[in-house]
Amino acid sequence: MGTSDTVGTQAEVFNYGVVRQFTIATIVWGVVGMAVGVLIAAQLIWPELNFNTPWLSYGRLRPLHTNGVIFAFGGSALFATSYYVVQRTCQARLFSDKLAAFTFWGWQAVLVGAVITLPMGYTSTKEYAELEWPLDILIALVWIAYAVVFFGTIAKRKMRHIYVANWFFGSYILTIAVLHIFNNLELPVSMWKSYSAFAGVQDAMVQWWYGHNAVGFFLTTSFLGMMYYFVPKQAGRPIYSYRLSIVHFWALAFTYMWAGPHHLLYTSLPDWTQSLGMALSLILLAPSWGGMINGIMTLSGAWHKLRTDPILKFLVVALSFYGMATFEGSMMSIRTVNALSHYTDWTVGHVHAGALGWVAMITFGSFYYMIPRLYGRSAMANMGLVSLHFWLATLGVVLYISSMWIAGVMQGLMWRATGADGTLTYSFVEAVKATYPFYVIRLVGGLCFLGGMCVMAWNTFITVRGQTHSNPVIPQFNPDARDPAMRQPATATA
Repeated sequence: MGTSDTVGTQAEVFNYGVVRQFTIATIVWGVVGMAVGVLIAAQLIWPELNFNTPWLSYGRLRPLHTNGVIFAFGGSALFATSYYVVQRTCQARLFSDKLAAFTFWGWQAVLVGAVITLPMGYTSTKEYAELEWPLDILIALVWIAYAVVFFGTIAKRKMRHIYVANWFFGSYILTIAVLHIFNNLELPVSMWKSYSAFAGVQDAMVQWWYGHNAVGFFLTTSFLGMMYYFVPKQAGRPIYSYRLSIVHFWALAFTYMWAGPHHLLYTSLPDWTQSLGMALSLILLAPSWGGMINGIMTLSGAWHKLRTDPILKFLVVALSFYGMATFEGSMMSIRTVNALSHYTDWTVGHVHAGALGWVAMITFGSFYYMIPRLYGRSAMANMGLVSLHFWLATLGVVLYISSMWIAGVMQGLMWRATGADGTLTYSFVEAVKATYPFYVIRLVGGLCFLGGMCVMAWNTFITVRGQTHSNPVIPQFNPDARDPAMRQPATATA
């Protein structure tokens, strides 16, 4: 590891090289994954955009989009921020530079494999777990190395206290390992084909135990690790309540694990299992909103900064969408609501309220804080572009989810409408035709969001390319200064 890979003048310097690599990869994959999303949104308006080419068809590009945004963009962002946060809060270099490098190159190999195999039609057909068994094995190896690096760093920490962000990152790492291994137990029959070890309703139950917890841990608990570090740092305020953060962690980690059956209401899954999933989904609202309130109230005494700080705007809007999406998810798990919403575009709107409004926005804010510090800059090269990105992203999310909410409720009502004789009032094609204008609005929203992603990519490029300061702007850690992102247990107040 050369000197260009380390920044800082502490007794033991940090490994920022791998953090930089994952940061740049996140931005590249963000552009790619969102561009594919825009393309398939356009295909729903103009089907001829598949150009009669199998590997450009909607059915093959849709899993490429979901994997690209969740695991390429979101996953790389989690690697970058967790490696950054664990080093800063533990005041220790990553446990192993070589293993950390393996996690980067191994993860990129998985993603390139997805880009090649999914358009070719090689898929396990499981939602969010479409990759076939050779790539599944590589994912497991990378994840084990990731766990060793992360927990090894915590084991060698200089600080006695383990800051709460690391609890969230650590729980997501352990849970995703268990979910990935058990959901992908399969029998290979050829190089790119396998069959699940489970069958029938058991396979569905295991899949949505995995599928919902991929949302719960890969896209929620993990990104809360970002929130608990970067919101206090950018606001310059201690976390509102350290005790609430601990309650938030344990309540969320326990409750989320059992909410998966709400994806299988009105199916052959046992009724008691469906009811349990629905009940725990409703309970889940309490810890989710507790975490949102904890993050937003951290700005107490610093609300004036929102007028001029676009980074803080990203973080606060992300928390707002987190609260909204978790409320919506709990409501949609109620049987009577689910009867209307399931299989409609309302679900698509809900997913993107979380994916774009929460996951992407908290990532953007965290990265705008982190990138200048990784490259020794005082700030992003053009803060005006940060503001432009914020408004493009916000407008894009609002257009996207509002159009899908309206389309989804309309679809549900049209599908269930019947005449006096019990026959359907509307044919399926009539529902599709009525939805068409909202697909156009969704495409405009997606283009806005993709435009913001491209603005970020350009701003990052000119920031990285800029003149490096002789003394990088990396704040020195001083435990006596009460770092705003750290509230020691001895002085914590609720």
